[in-house]
Amino acid sequence: MKNHINILNQFRSKKGQIAILIDPEKSNKEKELLQLIKNAEIAEIDYFFIGGSTVTKSDFEKTISILKRNTKIPIIIFPGSSQQISDEADAILYLSLISGRNPDYLIGQHVESANELYEMDIEVIPTGYILIDGGNKSSVAYVSQTTPIPRDQTSIATKTAIAGVLQGKQIIYFDAGSGAKKNIPIEMIKSVEKLNVPIIVGGGIRKFETISEYKNSGVNVIVIGNYIENNIDFVLDLKNLNRI
Repeated sequence: MKNHINILNQFRSKKGQIAILIDPEKSNKEKELLQLIKNAEIAEIDYFFIGGSTVTKSDFEKTISILKRNTKIPIIIFPGSSQQISDEADAILYLSLISGRNPDYLIGQHVESANELYEMDIEVIPTGYILIDGGNKSSVAYVSQTTPIPRDQTSIATKTAIAGVLQGKQIIYFDAGSGAKKNIPIEMIKSVEKLNVPIIVGGGIRKFETISEYKNSGVNVIVIGNYIENNIDFVLDLKNLNRI
């Protein structure tokens, strides 16, 4: 048995926590991952999220194994398909793409992995995943064949989040997608504060000012991914920011 951390309670514990998202399709070389782990530990990053829309099972398993062997930072699966599960992780965000209408990403992928996941010693966190237009066609929108909610449609995003919570989702995750040109509007974040569930935000985050704004707006976990792939030292600069 694992010494369980209770990731959901840790998400709830404070605002402005930082997660680094690793896409195993792009970052699976051990040398690069070890450097990323070193920088993340120096900066006292809170979590590693791992997953992607088009990741192979072998790349996923290799990457998560390297992380597990070399760091105590909690490892959270951010799955892009039913194949992206592992009991080496501390938790999995059990994502339902509630902003879309593709049944495969609302329940289909979940059914495929249900038996195996149910037997694993891992914390499963039901998560309402809401894709917001980030100014480009993201891989998740392409693979899931769903249309993101327009950036100026705060009302639709809010109603979608409320519906997710009423269905029993324990987290709301707003994502602008990998390589987004624009990040999630602050107005959307503020519109769901009343739901009293942890809020995770990712996509298009490249500036410290954006991270501070999210923290001050009530975001529990801020996810930085694509930008770090080409700017690994950006992680080190997060140390001081994470103490604000």
